Amino acid sequence: MRMPKLKLHLIRMAVAAAVVTAGTLAASAQLAGSNKSATGSDAPTIVGTGARLVVETVVVKDKKGNPITGLTEKDFTVTEDGVPQKIAFCTYQSLTEAAEAPLPEAQPKQEDIKIYNRLAREQISPETPGQVKYKDKRLLALYFDMSSMQNEADQLRALTAAEKFVRTQMTPADVISILRYAGSSVDVLQDFTDDRNRLLSILETMVVGEGQGDTDSSSDDAASDTGAAFGQDDSEFNIFTTDRQLAALQTAAEAMERLNEKKEMIYFASGMTLNGMDNQAQLHATEQAALKAGVSIWAVDARGLVANNFSANMGSAGGSSMYTGGMGRSMTSRMQVSQDTMYALAGDTGGKALLDNNDLSQGIVNAQKSVTNYYIIGYTSTDLALNGKFRKIKVTVNPPVTEASLDYRQGYFAGKQWGQFTGADKDRQLEDALMLGDPVTELTIAMEINYFQLNKAEYQVPVMIKIPGRELALAKKRGAEHTLIDFIGEIKDDYGGTTETNIRDHVDIKLSDATAAELAKRPIEYSTFYTLLPGKHTIKVLARDDETGRIGTFQTSFVVPNLNKETKRVPISSVVLSSERQSYQQAIYNVAKEKEQNKEAAVDPLVQNGLKIIPSVTRVFSKGKNLFVFLQAYEADAAPAPAAPAAGPTTTATVVGSAAPAVPSVRPLVAFVSFYQGQTKVLETKPEEVMPNMNTRLQIAPMSFNVDLSPLAPGKYDCQVTVLDPAGQKGAFWQSEIMVVP
Repeated sequence: MRMPKLKLHLIRMAVAAAVVTAGTLAASAQLAGSNKSATGSDAPTIVGTGARLVVETVVVKDKKGNPITGLTEKDFTVTEDGVPQKIAFCTYQSLTEAAEAPLPEAQPKQEDIKIYNRLAREQISPETPGQVKYKDKRLLALYFDMSSMQNEADQLRALTAAEKFVRTQMTPADVISILRYAGSSVDVLQDFTDDRNRLLSILETMVVGEGQGDTDSSSDDAASDTGAAFGQDDSEFNIFTTDRQLAALQTAAEAMERLNEKKEMIYFASGMTLNGMDNQAQLHATEQAALKAGVSIWAVDARGLVANNFSANMGSAGGSSMYTGGMGRSMTSRMQVSQDTMYALAGDTGGKALLDNNDLSQGIVNAQKSVTNYYIIGYTSTDLALNGKFRKIKVTVNPPVTEASLDYRQGYFAGKQWGQFTGADKDRQLEDALMLGDPVTELTIAMEINYFQLNKAEYQVPVMIKIPGRELALAKKRGAEHTLIDFIGEIKDDYGGTTETNIRDHVDIKLSDATAAELAKRPIEYSTFYTLLPGKHTIKVLARDDETGRIGTFQTSFVVPNLNKETKRVPISSVVLSSERQSYQQAIYNVAKEKEQNKEAAVDPLVQNGLKIIPSVTRVFSKGKNLFVFLQAYEADAAPAPAAPAAGPTTTATVVGSAAPAVPSVRPLVAFVSFYQGQTKVLETKPEEVMPNMNTRLQIAPMSFNVDLSPLAPGKYDCQVTVLDPAGQKGAFWQSEIMVVP
C-alpha cells in the first residue's frame, strides 16, 4: 500500500487570548499526566521498576477465608516471566477490621474545627525502598475532582460524605490523604494522617472557601512553588474531552507509587464522559499507572440517585422529543455514558464504582472493607531491560502451607527509556513503542478525524493532529532553529484487527527567529488524508520529539458511515469547523514539486478555491475571527442531467456552488448554522440555497459558511448545522460543542 504524503501546518495565528493566559499556569512546564519536566530531572524516585525493586502486596487466606499469619520470605516463591526472583523483604500488615467500633474518642466539636484562609499544599511523603512507613495502617486517599463536580450541590454532597466518614466510620487502622483537582493542578492538601481534627478542618475549609487562591497565575521565575503536580493549557486542550481529568488522575496515582503499602483512592466526580475524538490511550495510561503504583480506584458518582427526566437546575426541553420519549431516552443514555468510564476505571484497577446511591460515604466504606491483612513482598528484578513490555508475576506459598488462596497483582509494565536513541535503533524502538500495551503520554496530542465520500465505495478521511509547541524542544542546526518530530501510526479494521494503512514520517521544521519565539504559545498541526472503506476503524499515532525522545500517543476508534444506505436523511459528510484558511503551497511544511502539489490538491477535500482549510481540533474560537464551517451533501439518487457550468468564485458570506445555474432535474438543498446555549437559540445564519454539482457522480453539494462570532458572548455553545431537502422532505442535523473566547 502506497504511503500517503503527509503535511504539517505551523499555525500563524494567536489562537485566542485564553491560550496566552493558559500558558502562564504555574505548572505549565510540566507534562500532562506526569510529574516530569522536559528533561526528566524533576521526576520522582519510583519504587519498583525505576529502582529495580518490585513491590507486591499479597493477601493470603485459608480455605475458610481467614488470614494466614506468621509467614516469612522463606515461605514464598516469586517468579517474573517464569524466572525465580530473590525476595528482599517480607512484612506482614495486620489491620483493624472495618467492622470494629470507630475510634473511642469523643467526636470533634464544631468549634474545634479550624477554618483556613488558604489551604496549604503538600506532597505525598515517600518511603525508603524496602521500608514500610505506615505499619499496620490502611491507606485511603480522598480525591475530589472539582472540575467534574461543577454543580455546587455535588461538591457539597461529596465533602459531606467525607466528613461523615471521618467523624463516625474511621478506625484506628485508617490513615487518610486529601487530594483535589480543580482544573489546573493536582493539589495534595493533606498527606496521609490519622488526625481527625486536621482532616475535618481541611474538608470544612474546602466547603467554605473553595477556590480561594488555588494556584498562582504566572509561571515565571518569581512565581511561588505551589507543589502542583499537573499543569496544562486550560483553554487550548481538552476542554470538551476527559484527557485532562484522566491525566490528573494519573498524576495522583504516580505520586503514591513511592509508598509500598496498598493504596485505595476514592475518586469523587460527577461522571466522566468519553465521547467524540477522545484519547483512549490516556485512559489506558491512567489505568496502567494506577496498577503500577498499587492503587485501586473506587469511583463515587457525586450526583447520587438522579431523577433523569426532571431537574430543577435546567430548563425544559423543547420540540417533539418531550412527547415521544426521546428526551427521556437521551437523558438516561447520557447518564449511563458518563458512568461507564468511572465503572471501567474502578473495575480495571481492582476497585468498584458506587453509582446511583445518595449515601456517598458508602463508597469510602467499601474501599475500607476491601483492605484486610496482607503481606508486602519486595524483590529485585533480574530483568534490567527498559523495554516497556508486560512482565508476568506469579507468587506461590511453599509447603507445608497448602490450600492457600492468594490475591495479588498479576504483573506490571516495565519502565521505558526513550531518550537514549542511537541512529540505527530509532526506527526499531519507535515501532516497538507502537506495539506496547502501555501507552506513552509524555507529549500532549489532540486529533480530529473527518470523512468525505469519494465515490460509491470509498471515502477520503482527513486526519489532523495537534501538538502544543511549548512541549517541543528546539535544536540548533546550521545556525537556524529547528524542531524535529517523528510520526508513526496505523489504522486498523476495528473488527478483525487488520492493518489498513500506516503513518511514517520524520519532519524537520525550520523556524525563523520570530516563529521560534512564538512556538511556546502556538500549536503545530500535522495533517494527512487516507482512502478508507465504510466501517469502524481504530487509529493509533505516536509523535516523538526527536530532540528529547519524549513521546505522545493518541488512540481512538472512529466510524466511517455508509452514506449509500442513508434513505431517511440527507447524506452529508462530517462538518469541519475552522478559523483559518491558508494557501495550499504555504501550508505544506516541506514544499514539494508543483505537479505533486496540484495532484494532491485535486483530491484533498479540504482544499477549496486554492485555500487549505485548517480544522480546529480543540473547537476554541476567538470573537475576533470568523468561524468557517465546511461540509458536503450528496444527492446521488438525483436524476441525471446535462453538465452545469462550474460555479464562479464565491464571497466569504455565501455558500460554495450557490452561483451555479439551476438545473430543473436537480433538487436544491437549504442549509444554515445555528448556535444554542441550553435550549435557547442565540444566533442563526440566513438559510442558503445550494445546488448539487452535476459534474460529479455523487452530485456533491459543497457548503461553506463564514460566521461572524462577535455577537456571541464568551462561553460554551452548541453549534448546529442543518441541511434540508424540501422537495424530498428530508433533512440532516449535525451538532458539536464549541468554546468562544474574547
